[in-house]
Amino acid sequence: MKKLMLLFSLSLVIILAACGDSGSESGEDNTEGSENQESDTQSITVKDAYGEQTFEETPERVVVLEWVYGEDLLALDIQPVGMADIEGYHSWVNIEPELSEEVKDVGTRQEPNLEAIAELNPDVIITAGYRHEAIMDSLKEIAPTLAFNPYPAEGEGDQYEEMTTTFNELAKLFGKEEKAEQVLSGLDETYAEVEQEISDASIENNSFVLSQAYSSENTPVIRLFKDNAMAVQIMENIGLENAYESDGFQVYGFDETSVETLQNFQDAHFFYIVQEEDNIFSNQLAGNPAWENLGFVEEGRTYQLPGDTWTFGGPLSAEVFAEQIKQALLQEK
Repeated sequence: MKKLMLLFSLSLVIILAACGDSGSESGEDNTEGSENQESDTQSITVKDAYGEQTFEETPERVVVLEWVYGEDLLALDIQPVGMADIEGYHSWVNIEPELSEEVKDVGTRQEPNLEAIAELNPDVIITAGYRHEAIMDSLKEIAPTLAFNPYPAEGEGDQYEEMTTTFNELAKLFGKEEKAEQVLSGLDETYAEVEQEISDASIENNSFVLSQAYSSENTPVIRLFKDNAMAVQIMENIGLENAYESDGFQVYGFDETSVETLQNFQDAHFFYIVQEEDNIFSNQLAGNPAWENLGFVEEGRTYQLPGDTWTFGGPLSAEVFAEQIKQALLQEK
C-alpha cells in the first residue's frame, strides 16, 4: 500500500512539473508574439518645417498640395489619392512616372478645397508651409499634416539641400529609404554622365547665367538666378559655374532686373526660359542695342530652354533639367 501511495505521489509531481513546463513555454511564445507585434507597429518620426511628428503606422492615403511632393511620391513608387492643381502639374512637371488618372483634384495649390480633401479620408496631408499657414489648423483637423519649406531662409541652406532632405524624410515616412537611395544615386550618375559629355564637347568656358524672362505690362522682366537656387545647384553639379552675382539674399533664389544688368556677364553662356508667345528677346528686345550688342548674343552663346522647364521640382525634375541644359549647350556641336 505504501508503495502504491509513493507511486501515486511521484506521478502527481511529474504531471504538475509537465504542466508547469508547458505554461512556461506558452509564456515564452506569447512574449515573442508580443515582441513581433510591437516590431510590426513601430512608430515613425519625421521632421518637417515645424519640428518632429510621429506616426504610429505607415500612411496609405496621401493628399499632396504642392507639385514637388507629388513628384517625390511618384519617385518612391507611391500614388497619392489627391493632389492640388493636377492640370498645372501636367503642364509643368515632366517626369517619367505618370500620375494615375484616379488621383482626385483638390483645388488650387494656393486655395485647396478642404471639403474635397476631407472626402478622400487621407492618412496624411503634405504641403509647403509658406502657402498654407492660414489654414494649417483646418488641415490638421482633417489629417496629420506635414509642411515643408522649399525656400530656406538665409543661413539655413540652399534649395537643393532642402529638396534632398525632404525627399529622404518622405522616404522614411513611407518605408522607402532604399528606393530613395537608388533615385539619388541615379541622379548623381546622370550628373557625372552629363558633365563628361560637356567636357568631351571641348567647351572650355563653363561660366553661365540662367534667366527666366517674361513681359509685364509690355515691359521686359528678367529673372537672374542666384547661387541658392536649386536650378543653379543642378547646373553646378554638371560642372558649370554661375557667373551671376549680386548683393543681398533672395529667398526664392532670383533677382528681377533689366537687360542692362546683363552687360556685366557678357563672357558667360546665357540660358533663358521663356514662353513662345511671350519671348521678350525676340519681341521687345529685338533690335535693341542693349541686347543685340551683348557679347554672348553676338557670339551665339544664348540658349533657349523649353517654356515648361521646371526649376522647382524634386530629384526626377533635377535629372530632366540637367539633360535639358546639356542638350541646349551641345545643340550646335
